[in-house]
Amino acid sequence: MIERFMNILFSADLVLKEEIDYNDLMKSVSTDLENNSNQVVETSRVTLTEDSLKKKDHGDHGDPNNPRVRLKRDCVGVLAAFRLKNPSQDVIVFANTHIYWDPEWIDVKLAQVKYLLHRLEQFKEVVSNKYSCSPSILLAGDFNSTPGDEVYQYLVSADLSVSSAATFKLCSLYGTNGGEPSFTNCTPGFTGTLDYIFLSSTGYLKPITLLELPGPQSPDIIGGLPNHHHPSDHLPIGGDFEVLQVLEESASIPKLHEVEDDFVKLKLEEQIKD
Repeated sequence: MIERFMNILFSADLVLKEEIDYNDLMKSVSTDLENNSNQVVETSRVTLTEDSLKKKDHGDHGDPNNPRVRLKRDCVGVLAAFRLKNPSQDVIVFANTHIYWDPEWIDVKLAQVKYLLHRLEQFKEVVSNKYSCSPSILLAGDFNSTPGDEVYQYLVSADLSVSSAATFKLCSLYGTNGGEPSFTNCTPGFTGTLDYIFLSSTGYLKPITLLELPGPQSPDIIGGLPNHHHPSDHLPIGGDFEVLQVLEESASIPKLHEVEDDFVKLKLEEQIKD
């Protein structure tokens, strides 16, 4: 996974962790689908219909008409809870993931993201009960989805009241502070934004600064990635956060200018020089 910076100026103890294997989605597929062309299968918060299954085989996928093959993508996620060594001993839940890449397989991406939020909600509840807290959430990863598509819209959707969705609301760190970067992935075949940091809209964390990305005309970007300056085809994204002393459940996540008018964005070029 690419590097993503989320700096918090407190040391912390890892108190709980959990891995997510999206191949677990295969367990939710009914065997009846293969015998009934009209069968609809619920795969942990996503529906695979006959139309979505009838896709052209792309070689490495296997038979796309077999839902078990379709959902077996070998993508993973990691959940971790950290207790800060600050006076309040606040707990923060971090999640990182890599979602399947193929733009034509949006149903698989949605299945993985919905399963991720389902597991994240369960993990949050375990942490809350075990440590008598209401942890803030930071979710980062390569979602292989562009701003505004179905996966992105699901993650930032305001309608999370239905039983199939998580009880917390997520905001995009960059999206709520000037907009998503013009690109985080730059290759000869594709240039666009695929990587994001999401955080819970209520909690102990206030964003202070963002890591600024280079523009398309930056000398270290021309020709595509990876290169000598950037060892990955993805650019790092990140931010610094202030840990609040009082949790305000009704407060929405603040924008940067509401925290510090004269904030200085960290420039990626400065990171390289260091």
